[in-house]
Amino acid sequence: MKKTILSLLLSLSAGLLSAAPTDIEFTGDAAWSIASGVAIPAGRAGFWTSGTVPTQVNKDGATVYERYGDTYAQAVSCLRNIEAVLAQKGLTMKEVVYLRVYLTPDAAKDNQTDYPGWFKAYGEFFNNAQNPAKTARSTVGVHSLVSPDWLIEIEAFAVYPAVP
Repeated sequence: MKKTILSLLLSLSAGLLSAAPTDIEFTGDAAWSIASGVAIPAGRAGFWTSGTVPTQVNKDGATVYERYGDTYAQAVSCLRNIEAVLAQKGLTMKEVVYLRVYLTPDAAKDNQTDYPGWFKAYGEFFNNAQNPAKTARSTVGVHSLVSPDWLIEIEAFAVYPAVP
């Protein structure tokens, strides 16, 4: 009998701990710049971006995908490009809950991967006074991207606000 009651209590407590969230919940240490995880309530629509790469506009107004700047400059470009894609769907960077980031070594920096450059750009768009959202995030160092001119590529996942 005691074993049955204990099993029942454990099952009930596990159910309470794993209850679905009613709002987006970010988990992790408050001192960290990113979340260790994110829970999304049932029924909330999401939006994924494809891998977004750095671009610049030339003097003729055409978008070019050639090498320029360092990881920081390219990361800012990627994040601005993501911001523009989100805006087309009525979303902002405040709705981004997850980023997947690919970084390549930079020949101009002794073939080192410039993680600090990426982290600096991230801090200008997330976990700051203008946008307190602290995304869950993966940052992966890779050998190369589709173009040898790119030092970074970013995928984003945003969740639409709750409908009242």
